[in-house]
Amino acid sequence: MASTFSILVVDDEPDNFDVIETFLDNQGYRLHYANNGKDAIASLDVFQPDLILLDVMMPELDGIEVCKLIKANSKWQTVPIIMVTALNAKSDLANCLNAGADDFLSKPINSIELRARVNSMLRIRQQYYSIQSLFHVQANTINLLEGNLNELRGNLASKMSHELNTPLNGIIGTIDMLKDDFENMGIEEVREILGWADESARRLEGLTKKFLTYLELEAFAANHKTFKLEHTKFKKALIESKLRTRANQLQRDRDLVVYLEDAEIGISEDYLMTILQELFDNAVKFSPSGSIIKVSSQVINHVFHLSVQDFGRGMTAEQINLIGAFVQFERKTYEQQGVGLGLKIVKKIVELARGQFSIASVCHEQTTINITLPIFNMSAETHSASRSNPN
Repeated sequence: MASTFSILVVDDEPDNFDVIETFLDNQGYRLHYANNGKDAIASLDVFQPDLILLDVMMPELDGIEVCKLIKANSKWQTVPIIMVTALNAKSDLANCLNAGADDFLSKPINSIELRARVNSMLRIRQQYYSIQSLFHVQANTINLLEGNLNELRGNLASKMSHELNTPLNGIIGTIDMLKDDFENMGIEEVREILGWADESARRLEGLTKKFLTYLELEAFAANHKTFKLEHTKFKKALIESKLRTRANQLQRDRDLVVYLEDAEIGISEDYLMTILQELFDNAVKFSPSGSIIKVSSQVINHVFHLSVQDFGRGMTAEQINLIGAFVQFERKTYEQQGVGLGLKIVKKIVELARGQFSIASVCHEQTTINITLPIFNMSAETHSASRSNPN
């Protein structure tokens, strides 16, 4: 498989290309070299790369700008880009990912890590080719379907498969590394590799749980059911603690602002926590680091109100109307993980709980998602139970 892949190495230092060439020797790849960003972009049609290894620190046009330009071109945006950087600050690595990079390597480059990440990205590339082939085979049939179904099918093929294959290939790639070179690895190196596998496995687990939650909600809706009123205490101290833990995991702990009130909610704790996490994760995904994310709640006229506000890219009225499963907006411009399920899940939970879901947004400025949920009314529940059980 490797012999068919073309890799473009972009670095202003020829010695670095020699190092990469040595590390990838005998792998069967076709390696090409460009010593600046402009030449790299100009050579894409010539080299037809399946993977790009892109140095961050280059004169004139740095790697971040080159990555953005490549990802902005629909012809090349699916080509995986691994950023190679001597920078190690979290903000620097975040800049690489925000520019559209699929992965990154820290200098000095480790040969085992380089081969593992290259293999993982090329597995994803191979999956993309397979999906494209399947898409062309089914194109005539898909064109006969309604517009919405066509959009759903396309998004499922291009995004769901990618999101599943990325962590899956990460797990397979690290296992392959251990199988091939375990005898020559030190304990710390094994720990590091297992850490990569663990990260990929947790990402796959999270995506699987999200998809199953969506199917569960759709089944509820298909049977014209609503949730049974449940009793969940919304304790502001506990909720804030969980939100701050999540914010810390996503490196946005300094951005979180919380104004909460205690309440007793009429839905299950699991669904309540799903709502909070999905809304917060959505705000993180679509707002820059350093900008405020505000989470607030209050009880007004016996109704629980929750809002999550971010100061990111915002949404147009058309985008708000198109919120649905497997849809992501402006992914060509802004790269991010996910399949577009988060807001759909929240909206469905709120509807099944007999609440309300709405979005207020100013494009390129801010977005506020507002939801209402029923308050648990003990007297009403007791009255209902006594009527159904007169004895």
